[in-house]
Amino acid sequence: MPDKEVILTPDGFKRLSEEIEYLASVKREEISERIKDAREFGDISENSEYNEAKNEQAKLEMRISNLEHKLRNARVLEGSEIRTDTVGIGCLVKLKDVKHGDTFQYVVVGSAEADPANSRLSNESPVGKAIMGQKAGETVKVTTPRGSYKYKIVSIKKA
Repeated sequence: MPDKEVILTPDGFKRLSEEIEYLASVKREEISERIKDAREFGDISENSEYNEAKNEQAKLEMRISNLEHKLRNARVLEGSEIRTDTVGIGCLVKLKDVKHGDTFQYVVVGSAEADPANSRLSNESPVGKAIMGQKAGETVKVTTPRGSYKYKIVSIKKA
């Protein structure tokens, strides 16, 4: 089974690359120092500091491996691929909650760089799926774990 293509914006590719660099250098060195210090406490079979540091090291290596895998399978969207006639990855979309009148603005991104807390919405999320391919002025119904909502797409721009 082929690996799933990971769609990234240029900014997302840069951020993942920087995270790998940081984890592989700074964090790896910090954990290595913790393991070294913990070994100095003596018997490692009953050394909780050593065991904790080794577990953290394993988690770090898994994170680095996952990020490297994403980058190997990444397709970075070029500016010319990002259109604004319909919602797609790389678009900055302004939505209006039809019922309450609240407006929200999101950058639609691939799932690998989704960060809802920072207004980076995955194209695979309930809202992302509902708005993908839609045009400005259209209203979409979104079913989420918290209920159903109607959003009007106010505008679409390049992010």
